[in-house]
Amino acid sequence: MSRLNLEPLMTFSDGSYLAISTECSRDGDFSCSVYTVLETGNHTNFRNIASHLLSGSTCLTAQEQAYSYALRLYPDAGAAMKRPPYLIWHGPQSSGNQ
Repeated sequence: MSRLNLEPLMTFSDGSYLAISTECSRDGDFSCSVYTVLETGNHTNFRNIASHLLSGSTCLTAQEQAYSYALRLYPDAGAAMKRPPYLIWHGPQSSGNQ
């Protein structure tokens, strides 16, 4: 099973926000996805903009690729967009040492 983190990057005028998730596979590879997120009442709606197209051998490399992708999608939002590092993922934990 993989692990997932979600980090908000910026908020839009309608209250929705742009977010990046960072995932680490069992093999230790990292990938990011970019979402728009809208929270209404008891519901949270995710719209996937880029799914696991952004990968790297380290968490920070994958996050930097995702940030660059988000900047290409929203070029006028560069000053408002949170830059990496986001939630830093240190890799999968060994099941023998907890």
